Amino acid sequence: MIFADRAQAGARLLARLPRLDPERTVVLALPRGGVPVAAVIAEGLGAPLDVVLVRKIGLPGHAELAVGAVCDGPAPQLVVNEAIARSAGLDRAAVEALAHDPLVEIERRRLIYRAGRPALPLAGRSVVLVDDGVATGATMHAALKAVRAAAPARVILAVPVAAPDALEALAPEVDEAVCLTAPEDFRAVGMHYDDFTQVSDRVVTALLARFAPPRSRHLEVD
Repeated sequence: MIFADRAQAGARLLARLPRLDPERTVVLALPRGGVPVAAVIAEGLGAPLDVVLVRKIGLPGHAELAVGAVCDGPAPQLVVNEAIARSAGLDRAAVEALAHDPLVEIERRRLIYRAGRPALPLAGRSVVLVDDGVATGATMHAALKAVRAAAPARVILAVPVAAPDALEALAPEVDEAVCLTAPEDFRAVGMHYDDFTQVSDRVVTALLARFAPPRSRHLEVD
């Protein structure tokens, strides 16, 4: 299955989601690529949109290979890809040390994307967790740990495409998984899009601003 772009992928996912109460639902995106997908879903549901700030931890010398991932939060959630860490001779402490730069990038994104707005509350709500695809699943595992710590009533994973083994590993962590295609010959997420242009910070910020609640104004009374 090939998607024209992330917006089309979002529209197709929206059609496959269960009925949800927009007043009790939050759509969460993994930036940057997941945000245009999630924005279509949030608009269709009439639900608020937010991001879960998570970053892959690349293996030294092979940055594209995820030795783990770290997610923002009061206590950052770390997920270690044990197989890759063992093959590289890295213990958990070594992976934690490698998380420094990703955490710096998470802080940068928080300042840009949220612009001082607090994260949306998730407790007791249905959360639709969205990305533009899942390859290893490392970043999604970390995101799920952080989301579950916020005590939502229900977590629905929504991705257009995923590697079958990664999807299988994620399934026990969610209440429902909606994936449009998980080909056995999966090679890369981008191969399932005609337009897989990198999403910029400017696009992410603009999409989030569209869904941001108006800031309250405090009137002074003499």
